Amino acid sequence: MEPVQQTRLTLRGWLLMAALAGIWGGSFTANHAALAAVPVASVVAARVLGAALALWAFVALSRLPVPRDRSFVITCLGLGLFNVALPFSLIVWAQSHVASGLAGILNAGTALFTVLLAALVFPDERLTANRLLGVLLGLGGVAIIVGPAALTQMDLTSLGQLAILLAGVSYAGASVFGRHRLRGIRPEVSAAGMLTVGAAIMVPAALILDGLPTRLPPPTALAALAYLALLASALAYRLYYTILAQAGAGNLGLVTLLIAPLAVLFGRIAFGESLPPEAVLGLALLSLGMILLDGRLIRRLFRPARPRRP
Repeated sequence: MEPVQQTRLTLRGWLLMAALAGIWGGSFTANHAALAAVPVASVVAARVLGAALALWAFVALSRLPVPRDRSFVITCLGLGLFNVALPFSLIVWAQSHVASGLAGILNAGTALFTVLLAALVFPDERLTANRLLGVLLGLGGVAIIVGPAALTQMDLTSLGQLAILLAGVSYAGASVFGRHRLRGIRPEVSAAGMLTVGAAIMVPAALILDGLPTRLPPPTALAALAYLALLASALAYRLYYTILAQAGAGNLGLVTLLIAPLAVLFGRIAFGESLPPEAVLGLALLSLGMILLDGRLIRRLFRPARPRRP
């Protein structure tokens, strides 16, 4: 049997990941701004409904083919729940009690969960020794950030941190679930279908939990909602599925590491947030773990020197 070729990130893949990280890094700041005037469920509902409408408009204008088989519907249902409605709700609720920078760091745990799940499912994303060490270091970083108090005190801050980690598990499962099921489908169509299911879940939930809005939110909150819908969802998920098809679920999970420092930077600029020392130490361990997971820098550092030609 021939060895399975392992998935790798190309330069184009890294550039797409950097763009995606920049967009999603700003989403934590946008969540913070929107929550100042809009309830949790309504923030999520506005985000996914606006994104779905924007993507379906693009699909219609571009005349992209839309699958009508049961498999595509089932895939959209699964991704709409586990890649949109559940993690979006958990993260936005958590940010009512957790600073946006810290939320971005905890969200980096998604990469670890994705690598572990992908290794169990896909032969071309197996867990090599350096990837296993990277996962263990990353999990150690997450444990330092959260701390034992999160499991003993169970206050709103602790519950918020655990909610973000649970969102990461949900994202990881969705990435693994969607990798092969969406082959041959345009990323705009995949994202539109998934976000439509998310909207079908969150719009009724917002009406039940928050009721009809009685007044228009202030311009800052409206701008934040527009950012979340058009950039952090419609455009971001188009990039997401493009990278997923090219680089695999485990490699795509690395985007959350790139998001973390950007979320910290944006939170500090916009709201003057500061991080406790344990969060900085945890981020350092997470970063080291991701470097080992990717493996490129390690291979370059320890690559035998080529003999010079005489």
